[in-house]
Amino acid sequence: MKKLFILILANIFLSINIYAAKNIYLSYLKVPDQVYNNQRFEIVIKALITTPTTVDNISTSFSNSTNIDVLNPQSQWTKVSNNNYENRYYFKAGNGNFQLPDFTVNLIQDDEITESTVLQSVVVRYLDIANNDKRFSNVIAKSLHIKAYKTKQYNNKDSLTIIDIDAENSNLEDFVLKEIEEQGISKITDNYPEQNLIYYFVMPVHKKKIVFNYYNTSTKSFQEVTVPLILQNELVSTQTDLNPNDSSFEKYKKIALVAVLLIFIILLIWKRNKFYLFISLILLVLTILYLMPNKIGVVKKDSYIYILPTKNSTIFFKLDSEQKVEVLNQKKNFIKVMGIDNKFIGWVKEENFGKN
Repeated sequence: MKKLFILILANIFLSINIYAAKNIYLSYLKVPDQVYNNQRFEIVIKALITTPTTVDNISTSFSNSTNIDVLNPQSQWTKVSNNNYENRYYFKAGNGNFQLPDFTVNLIQDDEITESTVLQSVVVRYLDIANNDKRFSNVIAKSLHIKAYKTKQYNNKDSLTIIDIDAENSNLEDFVLKEIEEQGISKITDNYPEQNLIYYFVMPVHKKKIVFNYYNTSTKSFQEVTVPLILQNELVSTQTDLNPNDSSFEKYKKIALVAVLLIFIILLIWKRNKFYLFISLILLVLTILYLMPNKIGVVKKDSYIYILPTKNSTIFFKLDSEQKVEVLNQKKNFIKVMGIDNKFIGWVKEENFGKN
């Protein structure tokens, strides 16, 4: 009986010591009640840290999550008062079957974790919206506005339009215009919660406007955006595709060349004729040259990226740093490039291009 009493007392003292030793208290400051398909959303966590010694660093790890991405897992904690710290994490759920992670916050002293505390996940409702809305651009944002737009003739039947979009708390990376075949991202800048998107699309030349909408999380309603397609007189006879490597015509040409080479190789094996050998060698060289990967280079800082290889072409944007690029085409004094790290497609002046 005496031993049992001592054991109970020991457990009580141990529990008191463990409780007394706790120095991290976690809580949620901001959690959305509901999120939508592909929406980016923010969760703010507060940490009350009462340790008497100085903390070198605070780290966070995530566990037990399902079908959700943490967009800024390395976000640093900010001290807001003597013992209070905050951190803002951004998430994106692709479908309704998701679970937020548990947050494990670690105190680090001399490169070692001295204490950890777990904040259990909470349940957030999920809702699909505008599934059958042909005007919905897939964007859910606190705000969105068109900074600039420009339309030029692309060929005899179509026009090319560039739009420059700013948005806040958005998912501009998912932007799309329904029922338009040729479109894409020229450049996206992501300094979340601020985003900027430069987007291109091709439409029949007789179309005078494009209308799309996005879901505004501030007003909880769909907002309609209209872009006038005011055509400028510049025939784009030199531009047949924004990315030649992606065109169906180029793919068919490559397939046809390989097919012809295989036919002549078969004929060479069958006929054993020098003529077929000669043609096969020529086709082999052409195939190797044609299928070789594009040249890689760099575009200098402060270079302008143009829509077209012409003197009076519209400027997409100006590079704020040196960019590694893949060469797609070359015309006169311009080189068509595609950004490798910072995705964009456009023309640069030859003088601004350098070897990698």
